[in-house]
Amino acid sequence: MQEANIPDRSGCPFLTEDGRLQPDATFADLAVRANPWPFYDALRRDDPVHYDAELDMYLVARFQDLQQVLSDPITFSVKHGYAEQSSKGFQDEFREIVDREGGGFIADSVGIMNDPPEHTRIRRLLEKAFTAHRVQTLEPEIREIAVELIERIADNGSADGVNDLAAPLTIRFICKQLGFNDIDPNKISEWTAAAVAQIGRMQSREQMLAHARDYCELQNYVIAAIRKRQETRTEDMLSDIVYARLDDEARPTLELAEMISLGRTLLVGGNDTTATGITNLLILLATRPGLAEQLRASRDDDRQMNRFVEELLRLEPPVHGLSRMTTREVDLGGKRLPKGAHLLLLYASGNSDPEAFGCPRDFDVSRSNIGRHVTFGSGVHRCVGLALARMEIKVAAQEISRRLDDIRLAAPLEELKYFSSVAARHPTSLPLTFARRTVG
Repeated sequence: MQEANIPDRSGCPFLTEDGRLQPDATFADLAVRANPWPFYDALRRDDPVHYDAELDMYLVARFQDLQQVLSDPITFSVKHGYAEQSSKGFQDEFREIVDREGGGFIADSVGIMNDPPEHTRIRRLLEKAFTAHRVQTLEPEIREIAVELIERIADNGSADGVNDLAAPLTIRFICKQLGFNDIDPNKISEWTAAAVAQIGRMQSREQMLAHARDYCELQNYVIAAIRKRQETRTEDMLSDIVYARLDDEARPTLELAEMISLGRTLLVGGNDTTATGITNLLILLATRPGLAEQLRASRDDDRQMNRFVEELLRLEPPVHGLSRMTTREVDLGGKRLPKGAHLLLLYASGNSDPEAFGCPRDFDVSRSNIGRHVTFGSGVHRCVGLALARMEIKVAAQEISRRLDDIRLAAPLEELKYFSSVAARHPTSLPLTFARRTVG
């Protein structure tokens, strides 16, 4: 994927001379993607359902409009939105490559990215894998991995927050849960980047071809792992999927394509967004005076830690935008949208809407509506793994607070490079300095 540097924060190239949103303002602008908050503010104020001609999408920026979309999964289709978004501009070529070299093209909508009632069948299955009890039993494993990784860097005085801590933590954990114990973590990172790029809308053809090769490797690996478990059941999440039985007389078991789609989704979704959440935590600790002390005071209080994590997720959501498509004409944000309109739901903008959250760019764990954010979506498509993501971030925050002190950026904030994507926002690396803190 392309990388973007944070631009000069004093300039807003998407505004007119009198301070209004440019009619041709686009979310594809790398300067906007690197520092999107002023752009979100302008969208909500001037054009909350803004047609972005560059993306050929309507950007939905206000919290109330996001709520309308998320509460109506029939009018605003995930299935069609993802189909339109996937590999945009290169869809036929990407599909041909995966058909030829990756065991067959299988759309995300075969699995969880579907619409009711088909979505309901898959959702019931996945909810069994992410029960509160099961998530709670996984906490010691996450803590063990977090402690090991932090201890490995604690005496060095410097590290890369993405590549030495956040990404290895989430990759190791999800691979262990899926039973993928024989794969290089760096390969998982490559596969994840390739999969996420397909909904990012900002890859060139050359990048698409490279991503397609990695995507084929990912899918071939998942297919082979499923075949092994069909021969011999093992104790892991992938076997749970392979041997799942559903309350469905016509289709009591998952089809192979559904298994592949879910295995692929769990591997990618189970590491990428949570790693970004942990990275965002490190950035805030390094740039917001007093936040480290606030975390330290809260880390042994479960209720306060839960609130700390919720506010982190609201303020800096790992996912900034996901797509939908209208299945009929509909009014949204004062506009009449036609059937087939492609939408990008700007979750990060909704979380920073002052009409929903007072002083939205402040970190405030005392908010009365702290859990109302849309970081995990809402309604029937609310993220099925949200409890696990929260817990991973909470454990990471606790162990970072116990073991590291005086966390600072080792490079100016403006020089951080971000993966270029309309869906997610996360740095390619995060150079940090810190001091060892005595555990206690």
